[in-house]
Amino acid sequence: MAPTLPAFDYRRVPVADGVALNVAVGGSGSPVVLLHGFPQTHLMWRHVAADLAADHTVICPDLRGYGDSDKPVDTDGTAYAKRTMAADVVALARALGHDRFALAGHDRGALVAIRAGLDHPDAVTRLASLDVLPTLDMWDVLHGTSAAVGFHLYLMAQPPGLPEQLISASPDVFFGHFLDIWSRDRDAMPDEIRAAYLTACRAAVPSIVADYRASAGVDVEHDRIDRDAGHRLTMPVSVLQQDWGSALGFDAAALWRTWAPDLRHTTVSCGHFMAEEAPAEVSRAVRDLVGR
Repeated sequence: MAPTLPAFDYRRVPVADGVALNVAVGGSGSPVVLLHGFPQTHLMWRHVAADLAADHTVICPDLRGYGDSDKPVDTDGTAYAKRTMAADVVALARALGHDRFALAGHDRGALVAIRAGLDHPDAVTRLASLDVLPTLDMWDVLHGTSAAVGFHLYLMAQPPGLPEQLISASPDVFFGHFLDIWSRDRDAMPDEIRAAYLTACRAAVPSIVADYRASAGVDVEHDRIDRDAGHRLTMPVSVLQQDWGSALGFDAAALWRTWAPDLRHTTVSCGHFMAEEAPAEVSRAVRDLVGR
């Protein structure tokens, strides 16, 4: 059997025409929605979700295109726009009875969370971002040979066809590469969890590529429009991030402040998969954010 979050209830919730999300719900209290990253599923939150469920209703979906959620074909380049995926999250929370909620996202899920905060400020009361920059800034800080660290961004930005074929030829090697190089504590990701991630990604190559392709196209345009218009994240924001700034030559906190005036920015010492490598630190940050 595939791993699940113990003591959480599972259901499929329609969020858009022809799209339902697989979601685990547990606990009681004020709602907190947790969005996973790449190349993972909602299972990455297993420790944090269990901790937060003592005081909150915790909602852990698989994003559209990932895990056991639906994977619509991207016919016009917008099916995996972060705007579309953010609307899924708001619709999910409302379907579960929550018009307002705190939102935390890691990696791809953080990009969805940022867009939700910009598009739906009346719904998102607090926002936590784990280990990303907003999409527009992410592309701007990649220069020269140092950009090789993000080779997958450029690969999956290519027109439909080639990326899907290359990745599908050896999906476990491709996705497993990131599980290995982005982790500093291999024991934090047990074999059964790693296997669940690889199984899920193997079945989702086209939609995962479409998600990344959107971040080289429509997502950039949406961010640029917001930045030019002076739109900001109006809710309290907490960012936990590895020290990518020193590695790539930018001030991460300064970039974030242009988007989030009410910001707490923390540099962490763990690897990218911080909800698994340092769950107590992540849980504490989310609790502190909700209390602000």
